[in-house]
Amino acid sequence: MTLRLLAVHAHPDDESSKGAATYAYYRSVGAEVMVVSCTGGERGDIQNPTLVDSAMADRDMAGLRRIEMARAREIMGIEHRWLGYVDSGLPENGETPHPHSFAMTPLDVSGVPLVKAIREFRPQVVVTYDENGGYPHPDHIRTHEVTMWALEAAADAARLPEWGAAWQVSKLYYDRMMSRQRFTAVYDALRVAQPDNPLLESLTEMMSWMSERPEARVTTQVPAGEFFDVRDAALRSHSSQVPPDSPFFFWPNEVQRTAWPWEDFELVESKVETSIPETDLFAGITERHDE
Repeated sequence: MTLRLLAVHAHPDDESSKGAATYAYYRSVGAEVMVVSCTGGERGDIQNPTLVDSAMADRDMAGLRRIEMARAREIMGIEHRWLGYVDSGLPENGETPHPHSFAMTPLDVSGVPLVKAIREFRPQVVVTYDENGGYPHPDHIRTHEVTMWALEAAADAARLPEWGAAWQVSKLYYDRMMSRQRFTAVYDALRVAQPDNPLLESLTEMMSWMSERPEARVTTQVPAGEFFDVRDAALRSHSSQVPPDSPFFFWPNEVQRTAWPWEDFELVESKVETSIPETDLFAGITERHDE
């Protein structure tokens, strides 16, 4: 049995900050991994003041982000598919996103290409965001909604038969990469291991607001520490969005591997029997196949 993991993300770069080490880990053991980017990230601002390609970003942000995504895909060794919708941006002061953007497209429209992807790829495991989107960006929230709609539709043979045979996903997870538990553990370890590290000043400020977040519900920790360097290289491929020295993302990996050598997920739905806590997104699937 070929194991297949599908991760549904809002923008190019989300896949690299939320699960890239896990995707590389599963590729290393022979699983197939596909990332779906719901939007092209067209409305992203330049977040890197040292960006070499700033002229292209000003002229063609959509084109640049496709180039960046191609680099990240190659580094992780994964398959990738664009869902094809336009980035909604991050409206200010409660403004409504553009009517033709991803967040405003009806689910029975935007969910159809994801149904097609699920039925063609036939993953046992799907990973996406929770109902809050991980953080309240309209595209992240819509990614959750589209994923839930598509999972139900893909499993129903009476719906959209023109897009292939029905497929039932066995397990659904939410990513919990930005958990308070992880940030706290790595911060505390860094203070002990490298008390003079200049990152600590930025991390101290970060921890002041991170401490106000509730602890995430983590059911599954994938032992992906060996692939943290792959994760960082993939994220640096998205150079328009991530400064190369971003204190939010790039901490010493030797410290992370000691303090928190996992990537975290929450099991939300399962059609197979499994025991919590897990160390494998395919737990219950491989066991069932072996029986």
